[in-house]
Amino acid sequence: MNKFLAVSALALTVAFSGAAMAKQNLGGGFTGPTAPNLNVTTAEASKLSDDTPVILTGKIEQSLGDEKYMFRDASGTIIIEIDDDDWRGVTVGPNDTVILQGEIDSDMFEPNIVDVDIVTKQ
Repeated sequence: MNKFLAVSALALTVAFSGAAMAKQNLGGGFTGPTAPNLNVTTAEASKLSDDTPVILTGKIEQSLGDEKYMFRDASGTIIIEIDDDDWRGVTVGPNDTVILQGEIDSDMFEPNIVDVDIVTKQ
């Protein structure tokens, strides 16, 4: 019986010390470049190059037809495009704050628009 207790106590000691070592931060990690800040304003988005990923926070003011909408934040407005299947069941109105994730769609002769992939209602 004493051998059993001694072995059990040793096993518990090893298990707890192993768990403590596993949680110990030994330093290290990635030292390369970080991803750019994707959170931008509409004013900034209007100046970005094609296919630049962006995250916008603001309100969708109105539908412009053909899956295009007018979006506003504190810096101004920009046209966004949300394909019907990218709504994913989210319903919003002009008073709702939304977070939009997408990328810039730039055309040489047209102002930038944001092609939205994900709509999140706040």
